Amino acid sequence: MPNPVLSHVQRLRTGRFSEPGRIYLLTTTVHKRMPLFRDFGLGRLLVAELRAAHDQGWVSSLAWVVMPDHLHWLVELHERSLDELMRRVKSNSSRLLNRRLGRAGPLWQDGYHDRALRRDEDLKVAARYVVANPLRAGLVERLGDYPHWDAVWL
Repeated sequence: MPNPVLSHVQRLRTGRFSEPGRIYLLTTTVHKRMPLFRDFGLGRLLVAELRAAHDQGWVSSLAWVVMPDHLHWLVELHERSLDELMRRVKSNSSRLLNRRLGRAGPLWQDGYHDRALRRDEDLKVAARYVVANPLRAGLVERLGDYPHWDAVWL
């Protein structure tokens, strides 16, 4: 049973382990669930940060979707920890987005959710779950109409 004294963020960290070569499904949410990424340009700034982490060898991005108020990202972790990866993406994107918006303050909620996938799990099923988020949310009728997603299997 969760310790009621621990904050939500502390409970998210409990038992967290970063293993290079493991596949993780990561989710993080915009501060106060503000739908910042409805703005195409702001969404592309976040996408650029995901691609930079991939291009610089921190992860192999397998699938991702930038929803209006959150991010789902399926990655194979390389030599950095999950905390280092998410700190980098969230801090870099916060700096860029706040500059673009002419504001200061938090952009992301504290913490993030991670789920390590087992080796026997079908990665394509997990990727389909990630990229189908705009369909389930009713944002589009066809996935191809949503601008902020990608998967290596396409």
